[in-house]
Amino acid sequence: METESEPYVRLATLRQLHQVVANLNTARSLADTLQTVADGIVAGLGYELACVNLVRPDGDLVVAAFAGNTAAEALITGRVGSRTSWERRLGMGEAWGELRFIPHTEGWVLLEDDVPQWYTEGPEPRFEGEWHPQDRLYAPMYASGGGRELLGVISVDKPRNGRRPGAWGQEALQMYASQSAIAISNARLRANMQRALVRLEREQQALRASEESFRQAFEYAPSGMAIAEMGGDQHGRLLRTNDALCRLLGRPASAMRRYSFSDLVHPEDIGTLLRTSAEGGRAELRLGRRDGTYVWVSLRNSVVADAADGPRFLLTHVEDIEERKRHELHLAHRASHDALTGLPNNAELRARLSARLCERPQGVRQEAGRTLDVPDYPYGDYADGSYGENGYAGGYDEGDAENGFRADGFDFDGPGIPYDHHVHAVAPATDGGADDGTKGLAVLFCDLDGFKSINDRFGHNTGDAVLIEVARRLTTGVRDGDTVARLGGDEFVVLADGLGAADAADLAVRLRNAIIPPIRVDGRAVRVGASFGIGWAVCGMSVEEVLQSADQRMYIEKRSRAKVHRRAG
Repeated sequence: METESEPYVRLATLRQLHQVVANLNTARSLADTLQTVADGIVAGLGYELACVNLVRPDGDLVVAAFAGNTAAEALITGRVGSRTSWERRLGMGEAWGELRFIPHTEGWVLLEDDVPQWYTEGPEPRFEGEWHPQDRLYAPMYASGGGRELLGVISVDKPRNGRRPGAWGQEALQMYASQSAIAISNARLRANMQRALVRLEREQQALRASEESFRQAFEYAPSGMAIAEMGGDQHGRLLRTNDALCRLLGRPASAMRRYSFSDLVHPEDIGTLLRTSAEGGRAELRLGRRDGTYVWVSLRNSVVADAADGPRFLLTHVEDIEERKRHELHLAHRASHDALTGLPNNAELRARLSARLCERPQGVRQEAGRTLDVPDYPYGDYADGSYGENGYAGGYDEGDAENGFRADGFDFDGPGIPYDHHVHAVAPATDGGADDGTKGLAVLFCDLDGFKSINDRFGHNTGDAVLIEVARRLTTGVRDGDTVARLGGDEFVVLADGLGAADAADLAVRLRNAIIPPIRVDGRAVRVGASFGIGWAVCGMSVEEVLQSADQRMYIEKRSRAKVHRRAG
């Protein structure tokens, strides 16, 4: 089961991985791309050394880029290892998906082969899983398409945490190698196309040959390509598209000439397209297919002149990134959701709660000729479990409207105060037990009763099954748009917006009654109870204060119910 810190580590790793993958497309040449690949591993994947070995036309591999150690870079860059030796290495050790790990216990036989190597110094491992100085980890890069043409091999060394990478690190390295292969292929493609464009502009007598070269590079490119008009009434209209783009969008070339990219882009991405510059502009957006679905693509623009002073056209490279986007969403979901129940985890709960709160200044305001002290905590001092004089401290009275505050949470113009468009979170207030009608964001803190005994008696598998079923019942019992999150252990939190005090109490009763019925696990019926504490998210409070408030009320309810049971006994 995940520890509390893992989601934060994974989110940070995902952000770094996204950044270094994005950097792969910023290089202007193949050499820059190869060096960017090596630098990205050191900068974003947690290794101190990285080497990119590129397949040459004769099949051998040359050290094309190195990062992390200038002495090693000067020593082995440009050296060549035979294809036979590399194939031997890629067939040894342990297969981690597409990766190949050769532990030091097997790698000693490779010390004398002709593959360029840099030996690192370090102590012997002290525990299982620690990285040995002579461990080797390789990430092959294959060309996209049906075959498995080897483009090169990334080798890494000296993880900064001193450990062999786990499943998360392996997946990140494997994904990076896949994106690096695409970047290298695209760099080669761009180099070929740039040469073709130079010939079109400068070699007038070889115009026919140059045009044919460009046509073949355009038509047979593995990624989508399009040429569009620039300027005039038909600005942006597609003049020519290659077969790869037509297949990607499921539209024939004749139909594509009736559109521009602005006609095909997803409505939510039109702003992104309009902000993309013509020369060197890049964007990731969704384009519409013929069947009505959308596909994620990466666009890269270049301006092409037909002659020295002739018409200018827009050349757009369209790369299918649907799989990468799906993978990123999958990784983001894993980082923000509980692995057992699939509910939002502690980090995601805090993020959603934080999005509803603001640091509204706390202080003193005038109301109907008298001064009101606004406490630091909208509920007053809840350390002793009290709710304030009228049940919910910090409620709004009629006089608030005279001083720039409204009970619905919106601030409007007061003396010298500009209008605040933020919808403030407020807490319902009661007066003599009557609900004043204010709606707020209820925070229901749930702790299961009797869960520990089930875990101890029947084992963790039964306990996990109970948690999964409780999560399902809680999710079924709330509205669409409400949040059910698992904090960890047997603690859950429900966020329900737009509720009054009575509504929140009714919701807690319904959820408790939904949890109480027996849960059948492996042929036996087990029961758990639940204690709920109801807090309210109010602007001016921190996320920690909101959760602590609900937690305090949950323990007050748990103790009061225990006292009732003892008296009844």
